[in-house]
Amino acid sequence: MAPSRREFIGGLVAGGALAGAAPELLKGAEGAGAGETYTACIIGHTGRGDYGHGLDLAFQKVAGVRVAAVADPDEKGRKETAQKSGAPRSYADWREMLEKEKPNLVAIGPRWVEKRLEMISAAARIGAHVVMEKPMAASLEEADAILDVTAKAKTKIALAFHVRVAPTIVHLKKLLDEGFLGDLLEMRTRGKEDHRAGGEDMAVLGTHCMYLMRYFAGEPIWCSARVSEKGREIAAGDRRAATEPLGPVAGDTIDATFAFAGGVVGHFASHKIRQGSGGRFTIALHGSKGVAIAHIGADPEIFHLPDPLWSPGKSGARWQPLPGAPSNKDPSGLADFAAANKRLVEGLIHAVETGGESVASAAEGRAVLEMIFAVYAAHLKGGRVAFPLGERRHPLGTLG
Repeated sequence: MAPSRREFIGGLVAGGALAGAAPELLKGAEGAGAGETYTACIIGHTGRGDYGHGLDLAFQKVAGVRVAAVADPDEKGRKETAQKSGAPRSYADWREMLEKEKPNLVAIGPRWVEKRLEMISAAARIGAHVVMEKPMAASLEEADAILDVTAKAKTKIALAFHVRVAPTIVHLKKLLDEGFLGDLLEMRTRGKEDHRAGGEDMAVLGTHCMYLMRYFAGEPIWCSARVSEKGREIAAGDRRAATEPLGPVAGDTIDATFAFAGGVVGHFASHKIRQGSGGRFTIALHGSKGVAIAHIGADPEIFHLPDPLWSPGKSGARWQPLPGAPSNKDPSGLADFAAANKRLVEGLIHAVETGGESVASAAEGRAVLEMIFAVYAAHLKGGRVAFPLGERRHPLGTLG
């Protein structure tokens, strides 16, 4: 039996997807009528992007959602995914699947940034809403086209911005708004700095850094940056293909600064490490009362240094767990990416039913891409670039 609207919204709140939502928004959703059943389909491509971050199982344990079919050109992968997801039908062609099944929800799973606009346009034509892997597009031109398509069709999107919906991150934002760190002065983020260090690290993992900075500090005003390769500053002609289709990338070392309203400054860096190792995939928030550092992942741990000097060696202050931090596990028992995917889908359904937007909407996906491309644009300009970017083509040009 389909859950009541009260049960459905109650599950969203308990799961953290709507933590911090405005009371009037929740009230409006509760009064929207009886619970609906949603039909979902899954798109993947084994061997060519696969199913990023568990999106083949994105709909598991989501109230009111049933999986109807999966599409994957790879026969072995298709069978395995159909079995894992519980899909009763499978297709080699995602176009055929969408046309025959006409689902309400579609998961666009491939990590590779290919055919995003085509897939979203096909979903929009049948009135389906989308949960999808990030990044949203390979260029701002494509992102602009996606927003145009979704706006005309009133299609909602939830990108795989897993950290944004983690209950610990939502709790940290609440504490910041209450003055936990005093005045927020600066934010420091780094990519994973593995074999993809530099441009590819920024394109794939820097996405999380950018949307977290936006969450904590709002819209950026301008960006300045330096991008280099083996110590030499790059030119547009130094563009190269990444290890997976992402559009052009460049540089093995990136340092970028973003200015936000209220005097807050944010930094992103990704360096090819020559001594020691990388792995500092974090966001650190420095305030006038202390520091909070979050380890970026589907189950982010957050620690707090109650020291206005930011110098525990001098003050004697100790790092400690963030006070009152909730669990990132879902009440259903799901954890890590499975729990995060459930929250993203629940948030998407909430947006559909209330007429709002998900926290990982198409507009947010484009804004994150704009921050990434602004790094190249600012470096090549040799100065600041302001938001929004006037030039929508990729600053590095196109791959041959």
